[in-house]
Amino acid sequence: MLIGQLGRALQEELFSRLAEQGHPQVRPRHGTVLAVLPASGARATELAQRSGQHKQIVGVIVDELERLGYVRREADPADRRAKLIVPTETGLDEIDKARAILAQIERRHHQKLGDDAYRTFKATFEHITRSQRAWRHP
Repeated sequence: MLIGQLGRALQEELFSRLAEQGHPQVRPRHGTVLAVLPASGARATELAQRSGQHKQIVGVIVDELERLGYVRREADPADRRAKLIVPTETGLDEIDKARAILAQIERRHHQKLGDDAYRTFKATFEHITRSQRAWRHP
């Protein structure tokens, strides 16, 4: 499907450029957590909800990111029994660079298409995304 091809091509460019910018160990699966991780941290259950992944999968990804030095676990000040997943300096650097790369990619496509075509594309893509997310609850 065309959307899948776009997603794979975007991932390929993003993670290739991240590797060039000092983050060669980061993989697309790590991006599912890093993309939704606030600088202040979040519980694994929140990350699972935000990313659409099962909590167990998020736990495995967080373990990998912790080993790589991108996140650390801290006691949640609101509930000492719970743990917050917090980005490290390295994690924050990766998050900032990923956002910047994605913004550059978006600007490049905007420039290639022009204002009108890009606005139409973006509105259509957002509509399709919302419609697809609602498939269970028409």
